[in-house]
Amino acid sequence: MAASIGYFAISLVINSLGNVLTLVTSTHIHPSFLGSAYWTAAESNLGHALLGDNSQVLFWAFFVLGMLVAFLNAALMHQLEWKRILGNLAFLLPFSLFIQWFANIFNRLMPNAYSPLMVALYVLINFLGVACMGTAISIYQRVNLVLHPADDLTQILRYRYCRGNATIAMWFSYVPPTLMGIIAALMTGSITNFGLGTIFAFLFQGSITGIADRIVFPKLKHQALDVGR
Repeated sequence: MAASIGYFAISLVINSLGNVLTLVTSTHIHPSFLGSAYWTAAESNLGHALLGDNSQVLFWAFFVLGMLVAFLNAALMHQLEWKRILGNLAFLLPFSLFIQWFANIFNRLMPNAYSPLMVALYVLINFLGVACMGTAISIYQRVNLVLHPADDLTQILRYRYCRGNATIAMWFSYVPPTLMGIIAALMTGSITNFGLGTIFAFLFQGSITGIADRIVFPKLKHQALDVGR
């Protein structure tokens, strides 16, 4: 249990940092073309559509929308497990706080990028953020102590519906954030944080998770896997 908690804590920080790196590089690059990871972009857009420019918008967007996905997972599993829902809640609270905290820090530290060199650097940082997210997902899915609802969704899809294929499961899991993005666009008439980085995440984040399963903490195997009956 001590080792599991340690793995989980490391992955939680890595995932929060990766999310924020994609968001901050997306908003600080000019002209804007980069975009952030798919779920990150969708939740950010819908959060701003619903809450405006509230200083705590990222916390509330990631927290509330994450809990809605937790109930979607229960439907896909054909059972409502309050222990699992509370586990999702236990993940989302520190995760959302870390997102807001890292965003406040990196928004101050990272200047706007206009020069070709700075733009190229921000593209690399954005891709690094996606890699961090894929790696973190691999770690805490294998630990399986508590999961982010979006990653719980991917795991349910992967092992219940996609025969263990991480890439295909990741693509199917993008249906909810796609709907979030559409709703945000209808509400505001515009959409941000979708671009090159979003495409990179869409194509490669699932594969990065699969690779990390084999090379990052390779002795750590999937534990207590439960995707419903």
